[in-house]
Amino acid sequence: MSAEEIAWSAPDERGISTAVLGKATASSLRGRRLRRALRVQPTDTEVWPAAWRRLAAQWLKVAISADTRLQWESLLRKAGAEGANSALALHEHLLMHGQVEFEEARDHSGWTLKRIRFTDPVGLRQRLRLAEPDADLRAWQLRREALDYAAPDLLAAARDLDTCAPKTALARADLLDALARWRDEARAAGAPRAGTRRDFSLFARGDTKAITDADWAWLEARFDLAADGIVAHAPLMLLRASFAAHTLTGSLELDAVPAFVGVPPAVIHALTRIEPAPRRWRLVENRTVFDRLAATLSPEEALVWLPGYPPGWWLRAMQHLLHLAPAPAQIACDPDPDGVAIALLAAAPWEGGGLAWTPDSMDADALDRLPAKRELSPRDLALLDRLLQQALPPALTGLLEAMRATGQKGEQEGLF
Repeated sequence: MSAEEIAWSAPDERGISTAVLGKATASSLRGRRLRRALRVQPTDTEVWPAAWRRLAAQWLKVAISADTRLQWESLLRKAGAEGANSALALHEHLLMHGQVEFEEARDHSGWTLKRIRFTDPVGLRQRLRLAEPDADLRAWQLRREALDYAAPDLLAAARDLDTCAPKTALARADLLDALARWRDEARAAGAPRAGTRRDFSLFARGDTKAITDADWAWLEARFDLAADGIVAHAPLMLLRASFAAHTLTGSLELDAVPAFVGVPPAVIHALTRIEPAPRRWRLVENRTVFDRLAATLSPEEALVWLPGYPPGWWLRAMQHLLHLAPAPAQIACDPDPDGVAIALLAAAPWEGGGLAWTPDSMDADALDRLPAKRELSPRDLALLDRLLQQALPPALTGLLEAMRATGQKGEQEGLF
C-alpha cells in the first residue's frame, strides 16, 4: 500500500493517528496497523539524555532513508537490558513529536510493536550532528573518480581499494597520494628518499604513529617499500668478510669478528679503502643460507646478505664497496621466478662497473636436486614469461625453462 492510499484516522487525545493495513479490520486477530503523529513537532535534541543520544545514533545509522523500516525487537536487543527503558522512553518521545511511525501486529495478546520508520531521518541526523550513513560511500565514489597515477603499482593499488570499506578506502587513498609525493620529492632530489616507517607516517599523516598495522600490511602487500626508502628501522647491510675497512678517522677490522656484522649505509659510504680486497663477492638472498655460509666462508671471499628485491640504499652501498674492492660475484637466490628477477637486479652494480657475475646454484640441475618443490602460481608464470624475453645468463635461462616445463619452483635452503 502506497503512502497516498493509507487512510489515517483523526488524532486521538494524544495526537496519534491510526491507519489499518490490508483488508483485515482492526478487530481481526491478524490485523496490522500504523500509528504516528501526523503533526510533526521539532524536538530539542540538545537537552536529550546521553543515553537517548547514543541510542538515536545507533538507530539512525541503519535508518538510511524515510523508507527504511527497522525491526523493533532488534533495536531493543541491541540496547540491552540496561538500555531497554531508555529505548522505550526515546521511542515514545519520537512518536509524540511525529518523528517516527510504528507498525503494530495483532495477536491473541493484543497489539504488539513490530517495526518503526523514521519520518525524517536526514533532518534528525542533522540536528544530532551525525554523519550520513552513506557519507563515506559518496565521498569515496567522488574520490575514486579523481584517482589517477602514472606509476602502475600506485594505479593497481588504487583499483584494489574498491574491495575495502569506503572509510578505509578513503584513508588508504590518502596513503597512495602520500607515497606518490614521497617519490616525487625523491625524483626532484635526484636520489631515493630514505626513512623509517615513522618518518613516512609523519610525512603522510602528520603523526609518527598514525598508520595502523593493518594499513602497513596493506602497503607492504602492494609495494616494495624498501625500494622507496621506507624501512621498519634504520637499514643495515649484513656482511661477513676478512678485510679491514678504513675511513678517514679509523678502521673496522672485520677479520677480527668471527661472525657477520651489520653496517649502516652511512658507514659504508664513509669507507675510503678496503684491504686486502676479496677475490670474490658472494651474495645470498636466503637468510638461513647466509647464516650457514657465514660460518664457513673462505678468507678470500666476502659474503653479503641480499634482502629480497634490493632496495636503493643497498644497491648504492654495494656499488661503493665495489668501487673500493672490485671483484667478480656469485649470486645465489631462490630457484623461482622472483629469485631470478632479484639476481638480475642485484647484479646491476657489477654490470655497471664492467665486472663479471655468475648465478650460484640457480640452474635446471639445482631445481632438480631440490628435495621439495612448490607449484608455480599464475603470477609466477607471468613473471617467468617476461624474464624469458630478456637476455639472460645461460644458467638462468635453463632454470626458467625447467620451471616452465615442470610447473614447479623451489627455495635455497635445499641447495646449501
